[in-house]
Amino acid sequence: MAKRVFLIVLDSVGIGAEPDADLFGDVGTNTLKSCAQSSFFDMPNMRNMGLFNIDGVKEWAEGTGSIRAAIARCREKSMGKDTTIGHWEIAGIISPKPLPTYPDGFPEDVLREFSSQTGRGVLCNKPYSGTQVINDYGDEHVKTGDLIVYTSADSVFQIAAHEDIVPVETLYEYCAKARTILTGEHGVGRVIARPFIGSSGNYTRTPRRHDFSLIPPKDTMLDNIKDAGKTVYAVGKIKDIFAGAGISDFTYTSGNEEGIQKTIEMLDRDFEGLCFINLVDYDMLYGHRRDVDGYAKALTYFDQKLPEIISKMREDDVLMITADHGCDPAYTKTTDHTREYIPFVMYGQKIKPVNYGTRETFSDIGATVLKLLDIKGNIEGTSML
Repeated sequence: MAKRVFLIVLDSVGIGAEPDADLFGDVGTNTLKSCAQSSFFDMPNMRNMGLFNIDGVKEWAEGTGSIRAAIARCREKSMGKDTTIGHWEIAGIISPKPLPTYPDGFPEDVLREFSSQTGRGVLCNKPYSGTQVINDYGDEHVKTGDLIVYTSADSVFQIAAHEDIVPVETLYEYCAKARTILTGEHGVGRVIARPFIGSSGNYTRTPRRHDFSLIPPKDTMLDNIKDAGKTVYAVGKIKDIFAGAGISDFTYTSGNEEGIQKTIEMLDRDFEGLCFINLVDYDMLYGHRRDVDGYAKALTYFDQKLPEIISKMREDDVLMITADHGCDPAYTKTTDHTREYIPFVMYGQKIKPVNYGTRETFSDIGATVLKLLDIKGNIEGTSML
């Protein structure tokens, strides 16, 4: 039915708390609704597609009489609300257990082995804001060479280091060592390199972040597509999220604008298969920092670029727009992700505009991708077609 599928994940654009949000401390959260309160929010193109006709959204937003795309609301079946688990579920893996988190820091035996392999000490070792941790520990790091290790409410082991003290490639090597240590019961979703620059009182993170993810425990739609002889292009942090598994080619991006531009460029390429895109700024720059207006502006920018994306689509192309979890910028109880439904909008010349209601798992998205590409898969989920 389709030769090319372009799957765009608007990272953290949730559309309302799931029924079990109380288990995650997220009752009443709604990322999209919070952004819509901003005077900077304007998404007429997504409105015409049908975003505001989706279950749970149409109850508070003004929809439109007719829709241009197929739409749905997807519930997360996995026990988590982070990037890794969300993307894995989209791609057909349901995770019954959450990945490990460390609200009190990492255990001594893990840090001892890490220090032994890197030859450096460890600073911090507790949940921390990424921008605050370099301000609070940056001077000591520069003085001693010890590595700033910290975590968050997510399943992450983050290592911050000044580029003049630890060259970026060396920091990546340290992360790779940490990845080999953090397996089994301590198998965190991601080990993240967080390089920074600057001087005392003025440290800033650089865009050379790099994620070292767990290898998915079984095949995903990406493996199915690649095994069928088709192409899987990854744009943004998709390659890192899947530890390279099932990826034919990839390109990293510095943020949303470059991610959107790379998507537009990919539309000019000849290939058969999937282009999987993650636009991370919603989550990283605005959600976690609880910046409602910044989040709204970023959503408006995507909406403004949508006509250009659509204008380059071919007759047998399909565009999918979704998310991986929530990160409500108006929710002040925490700066963590929020347990929310995600939107699903699917557009193409051969796609019938229809409301598929509420789906029981994100994996229905992956199953739909495989159905469109006429590939028999072995993943969780049911095609919406």
